[in-house]
Amino acid sequence: MSAQLSKAKEKSGKGMPMSAHILLVDDEPGLREAVQAYLEDSGFKVDVASNAERGWELVQQKLPDLVISDIMMPQVDGYQFLKRLREDPRFKALPVVFLTARGMTCDRISGYQAGCDAYISKPFDPDELVAIVKNLLERRAAARQPAGSNGENPNIADLANQIAEIRDLLTGRNAILQGSRYANAQTPSPIKVDLTPREQSVLDLVAKGLMNKEIARHLDTSVRNVEKYVSRLFSKTGTNSRTELVRFALEHGLTK
Repeated sequence: MSAQLSKAKEKSGKGMPMSAHILLVDDEPGLREAVQAYLEDSGFKVDVASNAERGWELVQQKLPDLVISDIMMPQVDGYQFLKRLREDPRFKALPVVFLTARGMTCDRISGYQAGCDAYISKPFDPDELVAIVKNLLERRAAARQPAGSNGENPNIADLANQIAEIRDLLTGRNAILQGSRYANAQTPSPIKVDLTPREQSVLDLVAKGLMNKEIARHLDTSVRNVEKYVSRLFSKTGTNSRTELVRFALEHGLTK
């Protein structure tokens, strides 16, 4: 497999420059090093872990854009690792690729039923791995692309609907705050999300139902910068819309 990776690297060269961040979890040192080297030569930033416990630590610290994981690992296997990711709201939509020696059809079905986004059997073609990784990252980026950021007209109706949903959400929250049930309804969140001061400011204003232009005026910055901050907030919280973001923030005490 290492020799195949080396040949593929010679054929592909450096590949397309990328800034995407990948976490690779595999307990086989030789394969782990070879895959890491090939992915880095293809333009990705790669962190590695030799087991699922270390992988879980790095996922929380690094907030990767995609995870590649083996299945057969000691103590905590790939299925348990994936289950832990999917149960955490921050990583529910995080693309996960299984890279494993278990290649039977029943194994693939089990992998997809567990929630993986792609299943690759060893031995594998490294060019296929990179193609799958790029495809998953492009799809995720497209889903999070701010309206109008590619020169297209923003979907005003969709954005207006999200703003309306946020305001309805806030109205319902305020009603609970004023009711006697609030003391029992409010529970501290075990989830901690590290936000920069500017990200926190943007989140607070999004949670008030403000649109990007209004947020830009409040913070004396450009709409484009606001879009970038909102996109980062989506990434850090594992959400895909402003409504999901505000609901997540309220549920976990990230904004008042």
